[in-house]
Amino acid sequence: MRWLQNLSLVRNAIMRQHGDLYKKAHSCPYRKGMCAMDAAAVPATAMPVGPCARIPAEHSGFIREILDRVGDKWTLLVIATLQRGVRRYSDLQQTVPGISQRMLTLTLRQLVHDGLVTRTAYAEVPPRVEYALTPLGISLLDIVGSVIDWASAHHDQIRENRTRFGHGHGPTKPAPTG
Repeated sequence: MRWLQNLSLVRNAIMRQHGDLYKKAHSCPYRKGMCAMDAAAVPATAMPVGPCARIPAEHSGFIREILDRVGDKWTLLVIATLQRGVRRYSDLQQTVPGISQRMLTLTLRQLVHDGLVTRTAYAEVPPRVEYALTPLGISLLDIVGSVIDWASAHHDQIRENRTRFGHGHGPTKPAPTG
């Protein structure tokens, strides 16, 4: 029922801002008392602006996937480690702090599939596999370095804020729902 209350709050906010347009929209047969709003009828000034507004609707899902992948902590650390050159799996596992074997394998596989990293397997005994950044992966180095530098420069402030809000040093927990 909470979602219904939230939906009602959203509807009321839309009514306050775009009442005439909202009332003119056709009613929805699935929910009594609710109706759909024609997005084309909303003035351009009400549309979102900023970097997200430049993304064509047909690309937004894929771009979110890319941002999710590139913004992952393990991806950032693996790319930063590979900036020093070709690395073997065991080197990466020792160099990337706290990463499990499973997460390293999964992260490397995803980076290879996205074309950010190359995987070269040699027919030797024992088997040798090396990983290196592709030109596409190298193009991310400035961004990755900036994010890591930012985190390093601001970790004290963030730690203070987490402590102030009762979250200590660990990750924040979502607020309980229900």
